[in-house]
Amino acid sequence: MSFYDYSVTDTNGNEVKLDSFKGKVVLVVNTATGCGFTPHYKDIEEMYEKFHDRGFEVLDIPCNQFAGQTPGTDEEIHEFCQLHYNTQFPQMTKSDVNGENQLPLYQYLKSQKGFEGFGKGPAALAMSVMLKKLDKDYKNNPDIKWNFTKFVIDRNGNVVARFEPTHKMDDVSACVEKLL
Repeated sequence: MSFYDYSVTDTNGNEVKLDSFKGKVVLVVNTATGCGFTPHYKDIEEMYEKFHDRGFEVLDIPCNQFAGQTPGTDEEIHEFCQLHYNTQFPQMTKSDVNGENQLPLYQYLKSQKGFEGFGKGPAALAMSVMLKKLDKDYKNNPDIKWNFTKFVIDRNGNVVARFEPTHKMDDVSACVEKLL
């Protein structure tokens, strides 16, 4: 199986086949509307505006698995994003990214790029401390650890990078731009 063999569902209930993204660079991100990392929406929107005409797409997949920080319906989440961040990229329906009900796409993404750490700095340290309380073995499994974990897919459907929410958005943008 490859990235292009999967599909997701948009907020209108339509199936979005990922083979429609062939030849494009794609950022797949699990998002939340009530998280300390929610301002990443601003940076993701800026990337979308800057790179979309060059073949860049965003798969925004809201997820409520992390401290219930994505309450509300798909419509409410969409309205929040447009009102606060003027997002133009399409959103998918709220979905699980871990566990028995996870999207098959996420099982694939995690098999391609596992957890490699939070990096350095205060946010990275805080995430490590919090996760040790939730899962003592968190470093040794590929699960998504929190909201705004990002996967970058190249124009050939390869998962080339995974960025935890603590990584700088400038690094994500540089990775995307390099692939364009």
